Amino acid sequence: MESKINRSDYKILIVDDVVSNVLLLKILLTNEKFQVCTANCGNMCIEQAKTEKPDLILLDVMMPDISGFDTAVILKKDPATADIPIIFLTALNNPSDLVHGFQVGANDFLTKPFNKEELVVRVMHQITLVAAKRLIQKQNDELRATINNRDKMYSVIAHDLRSPMASIRMVLNLLVSSMTPEMIGPELFELLDKANKESEDCHDLLDNLLKWTKSQTGRLNVLLQDLDLKDIIPGVVDIFEMIAVTKKIKLQLSGTNAPLVVRADNDMLKTVMRNFISNAIKFSPENSTIEIDMDVEGDFAKISVKDHGVGIAPERIDSIFHKGESTYGTGGEEGSGLGLQLCADFSRKMGGDVRVESVLGEGSVFSVLVPLKK
Repeated sequence: MESKINRSDYKILIVDDVVSNVLLLKILLTNEKFQVCTANCGNMCIEQAKTEKPDLILLDVMMPDISGFDTAVILKKDPATADIPIIFLTALNNPSDLVHGFQVGANDFLTKPFNKEELVVRVMHQITLVAAKRLIQKQNDELRATINNRDKMYSVIAHDLRSPMASIRMVLNLLVSSMTPEMIGPELFELLDKANKESEDCHDLLDNLLKWTKSQTGRLNVLLQDLDLKDIIPGVVDIFEMIAVTKKIKLQLSGTNAPLVVRADNDMLKTVMRNFISNAIKFSPENSTIEIDMDVEGDFAKISVKDHGVGIAPERIDSIFHKGESTYGTGGEEGSGLGLQLCADFSRKMGGDVRVESVLGEGSVFSVLVPLKK
């Protein structure tokens, strides 16, 4: 780090009421290629610190107007000068003075009379820390700008592509539902059917992407209201009925007969359920059943989606809700992993949580817990 530091980029403020001490330090540090400014008392030091904005202050302890220790206290109280490191110049070297110095904000001590090598080593140590801090700050700023640009890009992609994708999806839905293999030939019908499924997946991904970006950038408001799951979950299941039928999968909804009223965000809850059911269909073999169940667990309503599909390897279970890993369904469908991150994010924003249980080769159960109305 030290070899990369350009000393002429750093300014040192020397503060001592003895003119000969100031001159000696100024000559030594100027020869070492540092920028130097000077002050001859505590009050002048405080003024110089604000106007010159030095990177380091060499501060004499014994001064006639206010002591170096009292000067340091004033510097540390002002946000404009609080972060400037201070090396105290002192003839005192008893432990209580050192302790006091560190209490008022000393970064180091240099005992008079000092030799040139010790001075340079102690100064360079502080300057190296300043340089490292600046580098971290610069990298933080760059990272923040990168994240902002990424979120903006995600939002533009999702927002601008969602509308045309919705139109393509609608047209393909219409074509597939009104055509038969006999009308256009089995090969063309299969291609059309594949395009229809892919347009569904693409639209869902864009929808998730837009919601994820809004959630991450704090532009997604959580609107909690009292909702009866009986009014919401059957509607979500119905949406997937046609898709499930084309893959020869049965959707089976069960649960308590009594009203199950939760305190949740309607859109967020539907998004979680859509992702769970869509994934279950993706990972289920033909002629299997997906069971959607609504139940009560303590202060929460628990909605579970159980499939009899490929299952999840034990080592992946812990990370499935927060790693954007791609996974592949039984029809070769690729999942982005984004949907599950979104489910975890949304359920926690509503004061609930998500769970997964799975046996490799036997199937998985994805559950969302939502607070019951109090």
